[in-house]
Amino acid sequence: MDDILADIYPWVKSLHIISVIAWMAGMFYLPRLFVYHADTTPGSEMSETFKVMERRLLRGIINPAMIMTFIFGGLLLLTPGIIDWSEPWIWLKLALVFLMAGFHGNLSKWRKQFEADENTRPAKFYRLVNEIPTVLVIGIVILVVVKPF
Repeated sequence: MDDILADIYPWVKSLHIISVIAWMAGMFYLPRLFVYHADTTPGSEMSETFKVMERRLLRGIINPAMIMTFIFGGLLLLTPGIIDWSEPWIWLKLALVFLMAGFHGNLSKWRKQFEADENTRPAKFYRLVNEIPTVLVIGIVILVVVKPF
């Protein structure tokens, strides 16, 4: 198995990066949809349109991209010689990735609240939380590329 992972490493790394890009695109866009959705009247035509957009984005892009990110990322972690588990950067990077996954879970919960016309948060809330994935991805990229410690 180790030889196979080493042989396909460039492909796995490429697919991981592609998956991350798709996941982050959705993670940046869905809260922005919530900003606009929060300002609509529940049950209105515009609200119903946002519900469809949000559901399709989450189920069709964000969820599959996150799953693929974890699959390819897991394969990278298993590839011999790629990760030195004694270095702290990898542990912090993984912690940030799991925080991102937790934020993903919150987006899913909030989408269900919009779907049921039960959102109680103002658009300003979603404008603020829209920055969370940006901060997390900056930290993740710096940790992976710079490996500051």
